[in-house]
Amino acid sequence: MYPKMRTDGTLLSVVVPMYNEEHTVGDIINRLKTVLASTGFRYEIIVVDDCSTDGSVEAAKKHGVTVYRLRLHIGKGYALRAGFARVKGDLIATIDSDGSHVPEELPLLLLPVAEGKADLVIGCRFNGNEPVTATRRINQAGNKLFNSLIRFLIQTPICDSQSGFRVMTAEVLRSMRLWSGEYEIESEMLVKTARKHFRIQEVYITFEQRTYGRSGIDPLVDGFKILVSIVMAYLRS
Repeated sequence: MYPKMRTDGTLLSVVVPMYNEEHTVGDIINRLKTVLASTGFRYEIIVVDDCSTDGSVEAAKKHGVTVYRLRLHIGKGYALRAGFARVKGDLIATIDSDGSHVPEELPLLLLPVAEGKADLVIGCRFNGNEPVTATRRINQAGNKLFNSLIRFLIQTPICDSQSGFRVMTAEVLRSMRLWSGEYEIESEMLVKTARKHFRIQEVYITFEQRTYGRSGIDPLVDGFKILVSIVMAYLRS
């Protein structure tokens, strides 16, 4: 059962970044369509392929969604920015294509925005200090470090600054000039949103470890980039 919400003809754009996810992206798209049809929102699903080397593009196109393909494999941040440049919606959602996010939980993120109680809603994978489902310990430690730094800088309680499952208003998106190219984009968006005094909420979500392939995140290299992005986003806002 999905929460009831007023849609008033609102267009929702869902941006799905993708890289080598031929085994999962079709299922994610189908489930998104089912959920979105039940919410009553008008919607568009935009898949942005980060130059996959497998059959991801063909797998996504089979399900009747718009697919844009980057010419080079340059990162999740670039893929999201390419998608954001093409959205037409009043609300914008992002969800990963590897199956780690549960599309059926999207209405939980939509509800606070639809009710006018938040401008950005983040799906939090951590209930208190414990992961909702298991994530790598080094990733948990890094996330706690990033959360602590962000809380210190923007004085906003955050439990999962790196979550890629989000909903925001078009006003929030238009307020930001994004420059991140890789996984640090989530931190940049969060800090810039808070610095512009938009309302931020988090809701607890389920997080499922991918069953195919492996994450492209390098805890050390990408962790350093995320730390730098947090500071730079704060200074440039």
